[in-house]
Amino acid sequence: MASYSRTRRIGEEIKKVVSRLLLEGLKDPRISSLVSVTDVNVTSDLKYAYIYISVLTGDKDGTLKGLKSASGFVRKEIGKQVKLRYTPEIIFRLDDSIEKGVYMSNLIKNVNSKKEDDVNE
Repeated sequence: MASYSRTRRIGEEIKKVVSRLLLEGLKDPRISSLVSVTDVNVTSDLKYAYIYISVLTGDKDGTLKGLKSASGFVRKEIGKQVKLRYTPEIIFRLDDSIEKGVYMSNLIKNVNSKKEDDVNE
């Protein structure tokens, strides 16, 4: 259990650093201005950090490629700001949970409106 809480704490610290870097703006023009870090999962051996991002506007694939090319810089900044013996390898992943939530909400709304139409007939 102690290992889990440690990886969560490290994940939260990495999330803060990466969020700050995204706010201050990475120089790559492919990275959309409306990108947010939704979650960070660090493996138990601290070798990998999976950073889940949500792209609200812009090219998702281009933003992901821009972040992947900036991963060395991001890793260096994490190493400076989060005191670890070994800085984990950074792997960016798209988080599409917001889009799935909107899709499900629309499905539910359509079902409810069809029920109301059936009741009114």
